[in-house]
Amino acid sequence: MRIFACLFILTLCTDLSLYGQPSAAGREVAITIDDLPAVSVDPSNAVAQALTEELLDKLATRNMPVTGFVVGSKLMSGGRPDSGRMALLDAWLARGFMLGNHTYSHRSLNETQLLDYEQDVLKADTLLRILLEGRRSPLVFFRHPMLQTGRTLAVRDSFLTFLKEHGYRVAPVTLDNSDWIFARAYDRALARGDTAMAGRVVEEYVPYMENKFAYFEGRSVALFGREIRQVLLIHANRLNAKALDQLGAMMQRRSYRYVTLERALEDPAYSSPDSFCGRGGISWLDRWALTAGKRGDFFKNEPRTPAWIMTSAGVESE
Repeated sequence: MRIFACLFILTLCTDLSLYGQPSAAGREVAITIDDLPAVSVDPSNAVAQALTEELLDKLATRNMPVTGFVVGSKLMSGGRPDSGRMALLDAWLARGFMLGNHTYSHRSLNETQLLDYEQDVLKADTLLRILLEGRRSPLVFFRHPMLQTGRTLAVRDSFLTFLKEHGYRVAPVTLDNSDWIFARAYDRALARGDTAMAGRVVEEYVPYMENKFAYFEGRSVALFGREIRQVLLIHANRLNAKALDQLGAMMQRRSYRYVTLERALEDPAYSSPDSFCGRGGISWLDRWALTAGKRGDFFKNEPRTPAWIMTSAGVESE
């Protein structure tokens, strides 16, 4: 165990040296959490409630002004809204957090006809507005599932017009990562009672996330000559509920201040030209870079999910 810890620390130090150390000037990050009310290999309301309570307590303790993105179908049971799952979102609102639309079915715009996709968004919109009725929390932001925004500019731009007509703004992501793969490995370890493996996943996850921060900080400087206000994407899962204090400590160590999503999007970088269309969903920093003609070496050294985590999660590719 002691040997593993030493190797772990050595690997972390080596990895971070590739991307640079935190700036003393201070940084800003908006935290966004997808797939509310919860995502887990165990879909029970008991698991969802436990991870929600743990997440909310830690978010409140650290004064993180989070925007959570809701998948409408996760609120349903037997064709009707499930009171227990709706109550979980009430708990988010009671703590003062904002909610956004993440579609009803978590479909990809790259794989769905535009009209069907728009109807899926409106179906989630109806549920969310029922939930928000009488509250002061506005429904402003939309997050594309898988960050997939359309295979053609025509589809992408038509959908952006639709969103604007319905009062939505896109919630971009700059600090993209594969937390969902780590979370699946963590959940599977817990499901079989392997607490040692679950602990090992957490130990690997936080340094991985720090390397991701460092990488995208570097991409920001390479594109804009400065570090922009970042937008972090993570998911509402048991791994993040467990590791949030450690993630928060990492961000604090890197001199980050938590800001709202709206505040982050005031950064002029978010008005940068974006002509990206493609199969994948990628960071907006990558979209802006590709639009600016960056290729090849500009994208080298991005941290990847370790092979053993991929195997533990049963995932073949990121």
